Amino acid sequence: MDGFKRSLTGYYNFYCITDNIQTVNNFKEKIQRLLFKWLNRRSQRKSFTWDKLRLFLNKYPLPSPRIKVNIYDLRKEISYIL
Repeated sequence: MDGFKRSLTGYYNFYCITDNIQTVNNFKEKIQRLLFKWLNRRSQRKSFTWDKLRLFLNKYPLPSPRIKVNIYDLRKEISYIL
């Protein structure tokens, strides 16, 4: 799980810039659905329900995305838009 969290944190660090937080939140929701799918592949019966997954994520939370770079606060004297 630590490697998975590091991968998510790296993704967030790269993509969490101004005005992109909603897209990254959608990505996190898709990751949770994929986690649910892969945890249920462990047996022929459904081993996880959505309630059990929520309990699992409360105990072992995934990192939350936060804005890392505000592109509007970069150097004011340089115009990044031509």
